[in-house]
Amino acid sequence: MIEIRNVTKKFGDFTAIENLSLKVDKSSVYGLVGYNGAGKTTLLKTIAGVYKADEGEVLIDGVNTYDSAQAKKKIFFVPDDIYFEAYSTIAKMANFYSGYYEDFSYNLLDKLCDVFGLDKNAKLNSFSKGMQRQAELVLGLSTNPKIILLDESFDGLDPAKRNLMNKMLIEYSADRECSIIISSHNLHELTEICDHIALINGKKIVMDCCVDDISASRCKFRLAFAEEKTEKDFENLTYGKFKQDGKLITLTMKGDTDENEEKLKALNPILIERYPLTLEEIFLEEMEGTDYDFSEIFG
Repeated sequence: MIEIRNVTKKFGDFTAIENLSLKVDKSSVYGLVGYNGAGKTTLLKTIAGVYKADEGEVLIDGVNTYDSAQAKKKIFFVPDDIYFEAYSTIAKMANFYSGYYEDFSYNLLDKLCDVFGLDKNAKLNSFSKGMQRQAELVLGLSTNPKIILLDESFDGLDPAKRNLMNKMLIEYSADRECSIIISSHNLHELTEICDHIALINGKKIVMDCCVDDISASRCKFRLAFAEEKTEKDFENLTYGKFKQDGKLITLTMKGDTDENEEKLKALNPILIERYPLTLEEIFLEEMEGTDYDFSEIFG
């Protein structure tokens, strides 16, 4: 299990993540979504023990990651900016990793290279970006890690290879009780593979829940009234986005959908309709600064 407890990481006067906490269970594929610059990479590097938290701690099975070489050997981190030396090959990198990871499996490496059609003796710098990511992940899985951290690792993959990688990660996670964290700014990519998703924004986690529960806990209501209402008429309700078009009101609400509908019926609408929110709508609602009046910007 991965436990992040009240972690803050600063770079000089800049705070990248602040008082951030979350847990990732074994056999879980956990998605971390947020805009570029939200702090995803900083969080992953702190979990990996590359960075030391300025406040709080990261625990792997109860052990502080940064201070434990053994804890770090349970982790394989695939960064966004993969780098290989000029004459590196998969075979040479395998020899390098096997010297650090005690459970490195050459047999698994051979099988995975065959699955992805990767030449172990070809220079990695001759590979495309997508092939380099495949090679690094194949090497990573061959170390038999208990934790895999992937930073924007689907970039450069064609749909077929992305689907293959998804299946491989899900199977590996379930079979080896491995915790996987995948960061991305693409919510659709994450929902294809993750059982849990967290949104990071403003240096903090703003939403953290099971994928199956996300849409069930959010709903959009459209109401029509005989006479025009104002937002003040809804002041006793807790809601998200609110939009008015004459006597028509559209708003979003969290929590039990049936209970929320009963509360809205108390306002005596002549029509009430409800719709589930898409994950994209939920994402935008949770993120700050997503609404811009371009008429003011360009006017």
